[in-house]
Amino acid sequence: MSDPFGHHSGQYVNNFSEAENKQFSVAFDEITQGFKVAMEQGLDVSDESVQALVRRHYEFCLKFWEPNKESYKSLAMSYIIPSPYQETYEAVAKGLGKYHYDAIVLFADENL
Repeated sequence: MSDPFGHHSGQYVNNFSEAENKQFSVAFDEITQGFKVAMEQGLDVSDESVQALVRRHYEFCLKFWEPNKESYKSLAMSYIIPSPYQETYEAVAKGLGKYHYDAIVLFADENL
């Protein structure tokens, strides 16, 4: 059976407690809302505050797996192609998946 969240979801290990996973959900929601606000304010993905959000997102990912430049950009691709990730971001705000993708690609190219 294939994983509905794609290749990336099988690359991380989650040995965390239910309470820790709830904390992760809250942290991830905060990051996502930060991207939404930045996008709605019209901030360019190169803006320092947006790139700080990407760093938070990358550090969040490190709790589960360690993406390199290519794998992090590949994860971001799942935010813009038809996938549950893309659907989730689009449910938060139209265009959010693309905005987050663009911000991650810039971060990865400059930092990984």
